Amino acid sequence: MKHSGIMAVHYRFQRNKMALKRGVYLICGLCSLALGLLGIPLPILPTVPFILLAAFCFARSSDSLYQWLMEHPWFSDALKHWESERAIRKGLKRKAYIVSGLSFALSIAIVPLVWVKFMLVFFAIALGVYLRNIPELED
Repeated sequence: MKHSGIMAVHYRFQRNKMALKRGVYLICGLCSLALGLLGIPLPILPTVPFILLAAFCFARSSDSLYQWLMEHPWFSDALKHWESERAIRKGLKRKAYIVSGLSFALSIAIVPLVWVKFMLVFFAIALGVYLRNIPELED
């Protein structure tokens, strides 16, 4: 009798834990989607990483939002290439280099603190190395 009560508590705990995890992924996905959408008109925000992160989060939290994003005419091509081949088109990669480079250059020029400038240079180099290592598909 005591054993079944412990199992019921354990089951409820696991169910609540999964619901909390899905909720965190959903919130992160929505925030990433919002930042990705803002990155379309604003050159200082890179769109692609945020949309990829949104797809990752939605795959773990909401089937309907994941399907919506995977079928959206603006993002479906890049997301499907990433999902199936872990690669992006050359043009998209070039755009990511340009937008990220301009964004980091502007940030470095504006920020008054030297240590932040060094940190931004480090992140820009790290992003450049990461982008360079992503396989390319022909346009």
